[in-house]
Amino acid sequence: MAWVKGAFLDVLLLLLLLLSAQTLPLVAAGDSHDCDAPLASSLPQLSFSSSSQLSSSHGPGFARLNRRDGAGGWTPLVSNKYQWLQIDLGERMEVTAVATQGGYGSSDWVTSYLLMFSDGGRNWKQYHQEESILGFPGNTNADSVVQYSLQPSFHTRFLRFLPLAWNPKGRIGMRIEVYGCSYKSEVVYFDGRSSLLYKFDKGAIRPIREIISLKFKGMQNSGIIFHGKGRHGNHIALELIKGKLVVYLSSGNGNLPPVNSIMNFTLGSLLDDWHWHSVLIEILNYHVNFTLDKYTHHVHVNKESNYLDLDFEISFGEILMPEGHLLTSPHKNFHGCLENVYYNGVNIIKLAKKHEPQILIKGNVSFTCPQPQTVPVTFQSSGSYLALPGSLREDKMSLAFQFRTWNKAGRVFFSQPEHGSGSLVLFLTNGKLRLSLSEPGQPLQNITTGAVLNDGLWHSVSLTAEGRYLSLVVDGDFSAQALMSVGIHLGDTYYFGGCPNNSSSSGCESPYGGFQGCLRLISIGDKVVDPIAVQQGVLGGFSDLQIDSCGIIDRCLPNYCEHGSGCTQSWDTFSCDCDGTGYTGTTCHSSIYEQSCEAHRHRGSPSGLYYIDVDGSGQLAPFLVYCNMTADTAWTVVQHGGPDVMTVRGGPEGHTRSATFSYAATAAQLRAVVDTADHCEQQVDLQCRTSGPSDIGDGTSLSWWVGRTNETYTYWGGSLPDPQKCTCGLEGNCIDSQYHCNCDADRNEWTSDTIVLSHKEHLPVTEMVVTDTGRPHSEAAYTLGPLLCQGDKSFWNSASFNTEASYLHFPTFHGELTADVHFLFKTTISSGVFMENLGITDFIRIELRAPTEVTFSFDVGNGPCELTVQSLTPFNDNRWHHVRAERNVKGASLQVDQLPQKTQPNPADGHVRLQLNSQLFIGGTASRQKGFLGCIRSLQVNGIALDLEGRAIMTPGVEPGCPGHCSSYGHLCRNGGKCQEKRRGIACDCAFSAYDGPLCSHEISAYFEMGSSVTYNFQERPPLDENTSSLASSLHGDVILSRETITLSFRTTQTPCLLLYVSSFDEEYLSVILANNGSLQVRYKLDRHRNADAFNFDLRNLADGHFHQLMINREEAVVSVEVNQSTKRQVILSSGTEFNAVKSLTLGKVLEPLDVDPETQQAAAQGFTGCLSSVQFGLEVPLKAALNQDLTRVTIQGGVTAAAHCAEGPGSAVWKLSPGPSMGAGHSGSVEDRQPLPNTDRSDPGVIGGITAVVIFILLCASAIAIRVHQQRRLHQKNESTVSKTEEC
Repeated sequence: MAWVKGAFLDVLLLLLLLLSAQTLPLVAAGDSHDCDAPLASSLPQLSFSSSSQLSSSHGPGFARLNRRDGAGGWTPLVSNKYQWLQIDLGERMEVTAVATQGGYGSSDWVTSYLLMFSDGGRNWKQYHQEESILGFPGNTNADSVVQYSLQPSFHTRFLRFLPLAWNPKGRIGMRIEVYGCSYKSEVVYFDGRSSLLYKFDKGAIRPIREIISLKFKGMQNSGIIFHGKGRHGNHIALELIKGKLVVYLSSGNGNLPPVNSIMNFTLGSLLDDWHWHSVLIEILNYHVNFTLDKYTHHVHVNKESNYLDLDFEISFGEILMPEGHLLTSPHKNFHGCLENVYYNGVNIIKLAKKHEPQILIKGNVSFTCPQPQTVPVTFQSSGSYLALPGSLREDKMSLAFQFRTWNKAGRVFFSQPEHGSGSLVLFLTNGKLRLSLSEPGQPLQNITTGAVLNDGLWHSVSLTAEGRYLSLVVDGDFSAQALMSVGIHLGDTYYFGGCPNNSSSSGCESPYGGFQGCLRLISIGDKVVDPIAVQQGVLGGFSDLQIDSCGIIDRCLPNYCEHGSGCTQSWDTFSCDCDGTGYTGTTCHSSIYEQSCEAHRHRGSPSGLYYIDVDGSGQLAPFLVYCNMTADTAWTVVQHGGPDVMTVRGGPEGHTRSATFSYAATAAQLRAVVDTADHCEQQVDLQCRTSGPSDIGDGTSLSWWVGRTNETYTYWGGSLPDPQKCTCGLEGNCIDSQYHCNCDADRNEWTSDTIVLSHKEHLPVTEMVVTDTGRPHSEAAYTLGPLLCQGDKSFWNSASFNTEASYLHFPTFHGELTADVHFLFKTTISSGVFMENLGITDFIRIELRAPTEVTFSFDVGNGPCELTVQSLTPFNDNRWHHVRAERNVKGASLQVDQLPQKTQPNPADGHVRLQLNSQLFIGGTASRQKGFLGCIRSLQVNGIALDLEGRAIMTPGVEPGCPGHCSSYGHLCRNGGKCQEKRRGIACDCAFSAYDGPLCSHEISAYFEMGSSVTYNFQERPPLDENTSSLASSLHGDVILSRETITLSFRTTQTPCLLLYVSSFDEEYLSVILANNGSLQVRYKLDRHRNADAFNFDLRNLADGHFHQLMINREEAVVSVEVNQSTKRQVILSSGTEFNAVKSLTLGKVLEPLDVDPETQQAAAQGFTGCLSSVQFGLEVPLKAALNQDLTRVTIQGGVTAAAHCAEGPGSAVWKLSPGPSMGAGHSGSVEDRQPLPNTDRSDPGVIGGITAVVIFILLCASAIAIRVHQQRRLHQKNESTVSKTEEC
């Protein structure tokens, strides 16, 4: 009960934190419910500026919404993508919405645009809508107003509208409005050597919840932003490291981060962009929320650590000790600005301004935030370039700049020497900078320096050439220097990035494209380049640049790579590394494993170790299980790592002994396996002596076990917790009828109980506890078996749609960023909709559009997208077809069955969020048109199985279940096995197959000792006291064969030997022998008045001890013989075309007198010594009948022993686990039949436990086999005819 209360309290605290995470940021930002006032309409004309204007009446001052003065709006001189309209709001305001119009009464309007913002009119940043960096859709005419609410809102003083597209029949034309409200802020500036310390009032009452909120703007990429300390020695620190925010939580041992920290983690990226970023920290007991901008990270601190509190002091800018002493540490001080710093509602900056006593100021702290004057330049494509005039000095050149990029390769800079051909090229290759100088008649000279320069951080570059000396310095590393063979004299133009279209420079012939990224602080010689002058056309030239903005974004944040896969990126895109995750796809979303052993079974997989992924693309990772394939079902076996045997001997009364059991799967994985299974159980084997009753007389149990939910159970056996009986009690066969368990009988002898726990909601067993009774000489031993589960309810969960107007409906499909749908269908109609979910404009739909076409279509705001898989054969063949559709932030894919997958990437930087609001319709549409007729099965959306049968029960026109699986899965029944329909799946009938096993794939093999034989009678023997000849004619008058097919496999070294002999009541026969030289001979005598046809197939010596396969097929007089599935021969019989009155078939030595040819006579006398398998004559399976002890038709002489596989040679191990639930890990074939996945991790503890159990089992089997073989030999000495059930070759 204490545990339950504690868990409830934890959940309640977490809910409070989650709620606060939604509400507190609104308080920090202001009252957003009343923040929609127009901000631009009241501004003077001087607050508006632009890149250019068509005329004085088209100036930016006329760009107010709904105004008609001037020409009725702003229009630039030239309509191109380098134009902009700017507004100065006068001070930082909160902006919540924007609206646009075209030029009044004109053909001038903008159809899409970017929205940029800045605090000081420099270093602009783009406002991103959703996860897309595409612009806002604009207008479709001149006068309608298009307004967009900005979620989230932001704070700025300057706004820029950058037209991207406009009416092709007009010009750029804009009227705009900005909505929002005033924004109050307190700022403090740290110069990298200053800080603030806030000391708490020692007498203050500690609040239940602690909240720290602030904004920061970093001017360097590293530095301590915040450090908090509690009275118990706990520490929390926020540190900017290389543009990322690292959070440290340290335990109460007095150590500062990162030493002995409970945990640390990283938030954000590119936070050194000189723009504001918000931080919110909420602490409630052991729950902590960290919110950076709009992303929240939830942390639950272990309760073993000291209480998380911040009731001592907090510092900003650096780590300060009491009395303001600086801690000597490797952590840099923060250089930048903080805004609106609050601790539990206390305005720290306001207190600092007033020099309150609880605030300690260290160093030069100011309360204004300087605006950066650096102007970055963004190279948006590989064709972007910046051309600048070169150095005026011929004897020396120097160049310096800073860059940041994600691309590993690209041309950064080049210039062509002043005289002749050649070039000086600086380019990125594999994340390193290489300087390459080429001159006519001289070898190419290279300098390479730097490493991992594509990490998104700013890197400084300095290039100097003077005379024959060349130096390349990256991030202060002076190691890259070279002495050139000739002096260097560069041309008068320096190019950064790509090449102009008309350039013929040799530097443009580089295999690398132009640089994509940002440059800043460019200087040539001793002059600093002003990019604004370039933008205004007074300096150099450019193409496809974004000046005064660094447009780099981290495409791996948020990380859309799923299931722990790694994210790598370039300037334009990102990619996910799925290796080792068990998932595939562009975002590693889809599992590569089957969802259950049942699914493996219906792919034709044999018993073995397999990975399964119960929830497909869900959060549960795949894990390793043993799949035991039986004739009727598939058993999932999950081993535990607990003790093999738990022994209890008489000890002090009341003393408890316990054993815990951990499994090769997590609790969530086990729960998923149990929930989807039809039945689960776990067996407990108990051996006991003088153990006494299982309770103390008042019903108090002396032993109990703990299930998956940590609840205690005292019942032992059955599927219901009420009986409290062992298996013998449930079956009524206990040794003492007074008790429900054998061990309760308290006998002074060893007895045993078998307990099967099958109430699956309680499984698996995680702990077993036994209490000592204090009785002398009392002993007991418990053994817990693995968790066994059979079936998969979701795999066969299906519904039949009988009318076009019928459908099933489910809650809205929430697949905003990733949506995958898996299902199977079968139908006879030509078209119909499988599923549909609608939004306001977005939608997702999968349909059978034509008999040979399945189509997946959707719209996430970029326009409809459609993928179609076409097949050469129709899908409406009433067979199951598997559909797998996926859509994510990178693209979409569709696959049907094993046909080639269709894929389509998303448009670059387009919308990615799928927003749906209707119900999810299955088998139809909301309009009740294009309904589907047929069956849908095993439907999963984002790894969640939908209960089609449960919904179909209550839906008119739809029925639960769907019969008819053999048409799709019948091919799994091999070697002549017949498919049998089941409600959930199929079974294979192997009665007329020479093979056995769940899929009729396990060969029936036997080892024949010298002189042994098996005789199979095609008809029952007549009574001895009747006239045999007259009865024979009446019994076998119909057994006349004009054709037969014979198959068998063998391994032997004996010559001559008889492989097979078939006799007739009419003295006709067929013999298959190996001659003295090991060659194959087939002899047919189909007319007793003629000699036998003898055919010698002198292929090679088949008595070589190797495994050989033989097939003989006769069609009247034409006999075809095939050896080892390759060598084929055909002969013609002369003795007849019909095999009359077939009597018997003999394998091995023929014991009855024969009237046959001498060669057959000799081989029949020798018989066969070796291994025979898969013997079939037409529909008859004589060897199988012998091993099944069908003694009414089979006579066995000598030693005939069941073997595992002839192909594996003598001595191959026999291992056949019982398919019954009590044994659990049953295996219907040999060890060698297993086909584990190639990436099976043999170090997995569950695998080790499983292998240990297997080894023990093999040893037990080997012992049993040895005993059985000894018994066989004794029986053979007595000349008794029998067949061992043990399989050994």
